[in-house]
Order: sequence, then C-alpha cells, then structure tokens
Amino acid sequence: MSSRTELANAIRVLSMDAVQKAKSGHPGAPMGMADIAEVLWNDFMKHNPSNPEWADRDRFILSNGHGSMLIYSLLHLTGYDLSIDDLKNFRQLHSKTPGHPEYGYAPGVETTTGPLGQGITNAVGMALAEKVLAAQFNREGHDIVDHHTYSFLGDGCMMEGISHEACSLAGTLGLGKLVAFYDDNGISIDGEVEGWFTDDTPKRFESYGWHVIPAVDGHDSDAIKAAIEAARAETSKPTLICCKTIIGKGSPNKQGKEDCHGAPLGDDEITLVREQLGWSAPAFEIPADVYSGWDAKQKGEAAEAAWNDKLAAYSAAFPAEAAELKRRLAGDLPADFADTAAAYIADCNEKGAAVASRKASQNALQAFGPALPEILGGSADLAGSNLTLWDGCKGVEANDASGNYMYYGVREFGMSAIMNGVALHGGFVTYGATFLMFMEYARNALRMAALMKQQTIHVYTHDSIGLGEDGPTHQPVEQFTSLRTTPNLDAWRPCDTVETAVAWQFAIERKNGPTALIFSRQGLPHQARNDEQIAAVAQGGYVLIDCAGTPDAIIIATGSEVSLAVEAHATLTAAGKNVRVVSMPSTTVFDRQSDAYRESVLPAAVRSRVAVEAAHKDFWYKYVGFDGAIVGMETFGESAPAGELYKLFGITTEAVVEAVNGLLK
Repeated sequence: MSSRTELANAIRVLSMDAVQKAKSGHPGAPMGMADIAEVLWNDFMKHNPSNPEWADRDRFILSNGHGSMLIYSLLHLTGYDLSIDDLKNFRQLHSKTPGHPEYGYAPGVETTTGPLGQGITNAVGMALAEKVLAAQFNREGHDIVDHHTYSFLGDGCMMEGISHEACSLAGTLGLGKLVAFYDDNGISIDGEVEGWFTDDTPKRFESYGWHVIPAVDGHDSDAIKAAIEAARAETSKPTLICCKTIIGKGSPNKQGKEDCHGAPLGDDEITLVREQLGWSAPAFEIPADVYSGWDAKQKGEAAEAAWNDKLAAYSAAFPAEAAELKRRLAGDLPADFADTAAAYIADCNEKGAAVASRKASQNALQAFGPALPEILGGSADLAGSNLTLWDGCKGVEANDASGNYMYYGVREFGMSAIMNGVALHGGFVTYGATFLMFMEYARNALRMAALMKQQTIHVYTHDSIGLGEDGPTHQPVEQFTSLRTTPNLDAWRPCDTVETAVAWQFAIERKNGPTALIFSRQGLPHQARNDEQIAAVAQGGYVLIDCAGTPDAIIIATGSEVSLAVEAHATLTAAGKNVRVVSMPSTTVFDRQSDAYRESVLPAAVRSRVAVEAAHKDFWYKYVGFDGAIVGMETFGESAPAGELYKLFGITTEAVVEAVNGLLK
C-alpha cells in the first residue's frame, strides 16, 4: 500500500510532467500543496467520481487557479472521467484541461478560477447556499443538506481586494462549513512577497470572525489532518488553515523560488525531482498501487447511496418539502410561474402606471416573489434606492439562515462573485443590485458569470444622467456598451412597467447566462400596447408605434428615451412624415431573432434611422449605420437636476425630430 508521501508525489510528478509537455504552466503550487490535497481528498472529501453532480457532495475550489494541474491530477487519480491522455493535452486546444480550471470542461471542476480572489469568493457563495438551503429544508433528524465547501488559496488571492469583501461577510454570516487553506509559501511571480505583502493574515481573519488555525506545516500529513478535524468541529465560524509550504516542493534547485511559479521546470530538473522523490515511473505513468490508494469511486458511490437512503426517509416524512427540494435542485421553476407572469404583465398593461422603472422592478418582484421560493435576492447597501425589497423578504443571518434576502453591504464585487457561487451550487435563483455605475467594481465577476453561463440576475438602477444631482461619478455613460458586448450576457433596459415585468420574467426563466436589468431613477410614462406587441417585447426589440405604409424613417430607443421617441413621432407625423418607433429593451435578445423577424422590425431598405439613448453613441452604429444619426452622449455628465441635464446634452424630443428631419432632407 502506498504511503501518503507517495500518493502526494503522484500529484507532483503529474503536474510537472504536464506543464513540461505543454511548455507552459504553473508547477509550483501543485507541488507545494500536494500533501494538503492528499489528506483532504483521501480522508475528508465527500464526493462521488461516478456522479460529479451529486447534490450533497462537498465542493472543492482551487482559488489559485493557475495551479490547475493540482485539481486535474486529483480528478484523474480519484477516478473522474479525466484520462491520462487528457492530462497529456494540458493547455491544448479543445482539451478538458485548459490552462486555468474552466467550469464545464472537466467533470468535478466546480467553478472557473484564474482571476485571483474570485475562487474563494465563489466558495463563500457555495457555503452560503448550503447554509440557506439547509435552514430551509433540514428537519430534526433529517439533515438532508449537509456538506462542506473547501477552498485552496494563495498569497495572490489574499492580496486581491475581493477576498476582503467576501471573507469579511463569510465571518459575519457564520459559514461554519467553509474551510479555506492558505498556501503561505511567501512567493508570487515577482519573488518573495515580503517586499509587498506583510499583512498579519491570521489576525486579519480573526478580526472577520473566522476560526483561524495558524502555522500548520503544509508538508506534515498528521498536522494537516488534525487541522482539518479542528476546522470541521467548529460549526459556527468559517475556518482558515494557514499552511506553511514550500513552492515547488521536491525540485532540488527551484523549490522555494519564484522560478517554479509559472514556468516548466525543464527536463534536467525533472530528472532530479524524480531522483529526490524516489519516483522511478516515467512521465504520465502511475503505479497501480498508487492508483489504488487514490481511487475514490467505491467510497463515493457508498456515500451517495447512504444519502439516497436519507433522502428516501426524508421524502417519506416530509413529502412536500422533498418534492420542493428536488424541484429546486433540478433548476425547474414552479409549474404555474409562466401563468403568474403572464397575468401580471397583462395587469401592468391594463393599469398603465407611470413610475420609475426601478419601482416597476420592485412591483415585479412583489408579484413574482411569492411564486418563487428559490429566490435569493440582495443589494450592496442600496436596498432603499435599488428597491430590491418586497413584502416577503427575510434577511439571511448567522443564527437564522432560512431567509431569502442578503444584505451584502458595500461589496459590489464580492456580491457578484458570491452570486456566482450560489448559482453554481444550485437550488436558487439569485439577484443582486447596485447603481449601474458601480457595476464597474463588479465587472470581472459579471464576466465570469457570462463565461460560465450561470444564471445570475444583476439589478442596476440609476441608469443614466437621469439620476441628476449626484453628478458624473454616479452617471453611467459607457456601461451599456460594456454590458451589451459581453458574450452570453443579456442586458435589458425597459421603458415602463410592461417591459420591466417581461425583462424580469426573461431573467428568471433564462438558464444559460446572466442577465443585467437596467432601471431608471426617474419616473417613466406607460406606453400603450396591444397583445401582439406585449408578446413581442420578449423578442428584445419590436415596433411600438408604426405608420401607414413603408416608413420614411425609424427611431430606435430604449428605457427613458422611448418616451422622447414617442413624442418625436407625434410631431413628425403631424408634419406628414411616415415614422416608425422601435423600442429595443434588449439588443442581444433582438439580435438572436430570425432574419425575417429582424427585417420586419428594421427593414434594410429604410436607411434613415435615428437611435436615441442617454449613453455613449458609438454602440448604436450597428443599427443605424454610418449614414444614420444618434442622439446620445459623447462626454461624462454633470451635477444638476435631470431635466436640465437632458437639455444640456441635447437628448430631447426636439433633437430627435431635428435628427430625423436632417436625414429626410
């Protein structure tokens, strides 16, 4: 039977050999953390390689994702569908083993990591989801939701500001099933970190309310095991295990140095590593007894079978709760949700309320929320401005996590990456809110949601110069373009209560990517629609007001500027012009419609087109062409009442009329 050291050495040799074959990669972290990984995965991890989607599995997140060969080695050795040939194809096109762990490529990779600090933040989200789900569904004698979240992280993750946001909140929420392993090797790309990173990390985490286990020898299996046992015994606080390790452990000439952080060791050094480790097998060959020591299939299948028995007992005792849990874990919406949404949208159209779209958003939440027990909402300290609270909201707290609303505090980036973790865990439809301008703080987490095609709903209010007196620091100009050009992300900017309700329904039903819902601070008038137009809103763009015959010109608008387009249409029609108004609340959704539908809305023969939006002009050239006109922004805003700003920047009914007339001369 292989010793612990031999089992850990399998990670070291696979990692260095894969990096060497690829001629790029990061061998240092996998070699340094191999002993920690061996103890965690062989003695504590509850998982089933035969079913990576088992709902009650422990989650493992490699936050220092550059060390990706660590997780690939673990998955291969323990029996996941990741072959030795997959390891040989490390960092190659279309392989299961890309340079950083990518969600959806290899079974067992729980999240995409690479941008440092986001992995540990995703882990906070997963631990949060476990705690909330357990509080909502567990009953006395039936702990049907009961698993841990483990995360490895390095100095880089600790330095990134997002780790402060997320770990602070994790302590406040008492996420006792979150265990983080800090790879304290003192090295980053530029060398020894003492020149730029001298934080007292244990004290920092103690101040967050974490259980901290300092000064663990990351190469002493007994010490590591004792630390993990102590971490699991502390159920009211997350735990940080500070592991002192040697980067590149086993490399005679490069261990402990930045040389092995992000570059192959080289053939000569690899030969020396094998000699030092006493590893005689050639590259990519693992002895049978080592494979046997790692194989987790039998243990994993037994663990899942035991849980299935628990689920059967739970189902017998609490059939309604069990059915609801299964539905939510499957990602299915309640059977009557579509009918609920349709009825509410029709009601919005009938009532015709003139309100700010942020208020229309709150009204939609009030209508949809009671029908969606899986909702887990929140705001980054702006609930009263974002209007994200509805009557059924209950805050999630350390001592009572059964709620459905998160008070994230001023943590836009942390909130968004935590939402990614919640979505990846499953069982929830999650939304979080801030001002549109401050999506910039959260930009990379939003990008990661899009990259992983995760359903997260981002509520962005105060969407333009229309927020007024707070001035240019709070007035978005270029953000619409950033959102609309992000692959897999759908952005909606509704013009009234009907479009807002449709946008919310779309976001709730969408399963293959994030949605940004962009709302106004100022009041917006209702736009009249027939049933056909109401149905067409879901297509992202549609004819709101048409003319007799072929239009001479088309005005395209979104959000608060739709009313300007409608007013301009009235003026132009009175002057004998044939003008069509197109409301386009979601450009990406419109772009996915059939050629025939898009042609019916924006006929190619009609070249006289004007786009109007209180944002940067450049985005709209794709719809109006260079021979069209755009009424919008080219500079930052100013501090003044909204009405004055619209006049100052020429975003007015008169400007739209002038632009159309200019094209029709």
